[in-house]
Amino acid sequence: MMMNQRLQDARLVAERVPVRARGMTLIEILVVLTLIGVVLGIVGSNYLGKSEQAKAKAAKIEIEQIGQALDLYKLEIGNYPTTQEGLQALVVAPAGVSNWAGPYWKRNTVPKDPWGHDYVYASPGTHGAYDIMSYGADGKEGGEGVNKDITSWDASN
Repeated sequence: MMMNQRLQDARLVAERVPVRARGMTLIEILVVLTLIGVVLGIVGSNYLGKSEQAKAKAAKIEIEQIGQALDLYKLEIGNYPTTQEGLQALVVAPAGVSNWAGPYWKRNTVPKDPWGHDYVYASPGTHGAYDIMSYGADGKEGGEGVNKDITSWDASN
């Protein structure tokens, strides 16, 4: 008898609660999840694009800073480091250079580009006294978009 009373009470409560208040249907949940996915996709793609643009700008700024360090090196030594000596000459005195007064770079290691690749350095360069470049996100020469090379001689990068 007690069990029947509980079932009747449960039915009365269920009848008083509107159908919409009982919960969401599977279709409603799927629609909400789809909308959330679309919004995240739009926001995420915009964020990733801005991140890569920021890395390219950071690489250009760092290439300019390396150029300034190389100019200081040249003022004190009389010439830029050779391709073989590389950017390491800004941090550690190359063999045979007696008047090295460095380090000329603020950190104890040679910088890497924002994607974690080594900068490419050549002196004498084909575009000036020296060439410095980053091969972009893919780390390979050439490319478009985020993979575009960033160089010391191209002001439009």
